[in-house]
Amino acid sequence: MNGYIGRRRAFALAGTLAALSSVGTAWAQTAPPFAQLLNQSRDTPRVAVLDAEVARARGLAEQARARPNPSVSVYAENFIGDRSRNATDQQQTTFQIDQPLELGGKRSARIAAGEAGIVAAQVRGLDGRLAYATELARAYAGAEIAQRRISVAQSQADEAAADLRVARALVDAGKEARLRQLQAETELNTAQAELEIARAQQTVALARLSALAGVPTSFTGISESLLDRLNAKPSFGPIDPMQATTVRVAEAEREAAARAVTVQQRLAIPNITAQVGVRQLRVASGPAVVAGIAVPLPFFDRNRGNIAAARAELQGAEARAATARLDAETGVRAGLALVEAADQRAAATERTLATANEGYRLARIAYEAGKSPLIELIAARRSLGLARGTVLDAQASRLDARATLARLQGLTITGEPVQ
Repeated sequence: MNGYIGRRRAFALAGTLAALSSVGTAWAQTAPPFAQLLNQSRDTPRVAVLDAEVARARGLAEQARARPNPSVSVYAENFIGDRSRNATDQQQTTFQIDQPLELGGKRSARIAAGEAGIVAAQVRGLDGRLAYATELARAYAGAEIAQRRISVAQSQADEAAADLRVARALVDAGKEARLRQLQAETELNTAQAELEIARAQQTVALARLSALAGVPTSFTGISESLLDRLNAKPSFGPIDPMQATTVRVAEAEREAAARAVTVQQRLAIPNITAQVGVRQLRVASGPAVVAGIAVPLPFFDRNRGNIAAARAELQGAEARAATARLDAETGVRAGLALVEAADQRAAATERTLATANEGYRLARIAYEAGKSPLIELIAARRSLGLARGTVLDAQASRLDARATLARLQGLTITGEPVQ
């Protein structure tokens, strides 16, 4: 038992020292309120990636408007030959411009596909921002929960120390065996090890929050309680599952896939190339104008493979859109039920904590009076510690349920819309 406790204490102390050595107290700072932190995190790499995707889609849409470039050709004929037969007198030089002409609405199809790509990228960016806001809220609450677990562990250690003092007094008075004091010391060592672990976990939670927020140095604490803000039960109006960003992303991608099918179908239509040139004849008194049209013959390549691939992608996008709609409808119903259940669980754990507090108080009074054994006091204190941990677990579950439902509404955990 003592070896196990020693290993846990060594692990906790090593984690704490490693984290503290990488933080640096000179750069210590407290995380601002959640809404402010989210607003300051718009330039983080996670958000910058989303902006880059939108910029990429805009560039592709701009390129889709471009028309084919003309080409310039220069031909020379009969510039080398037999002078005895006057071959050089028949030299011809032709300057020609070739302009491809797109037929079948290829350019308009490309433009429509490019615009659909922009819409899809923008909706994906919004969904990504919502996901980031949800993850940041969970990390912020995780840091708060880790901080509260330190308080719980500190309370457990203080109570174990107080119980040890009582046990020593009873041993000194001859009312308890020496074994009871050793048991109380073991409980105190365990509580102190739990406290060190809780401190290490807080350092890890703050480091994760800092990384998500794009802050190079780790936060040392938070300035707002998200858990306390959730004590008031929110009022939810009608929630339209079809307005969830996951559904909007799937619908936008389905539309982009449909536009891509049209583009591939139009590419199967042959283009023509208009040719206009000027030919200079050495034996003639002036230039001659030449013109022509080049038309490819689609004997071998009719773009059938690309059309089939685009249609398959469209089928997949339609299936994903249908799945997203079903998931959103189920998610809204499940989200409302989970929020209600989480609120009830949080209330129940508060009542359990009150009962455990009273049980520990009575057990300590009985032990000090010599009316109950130490084992009952230890059991009551452990029950109190479990009740405190259950309260934190319930609060974390409540925040997670609220965050999930808020994302379906397109909101942050604090109720602000994500732009």
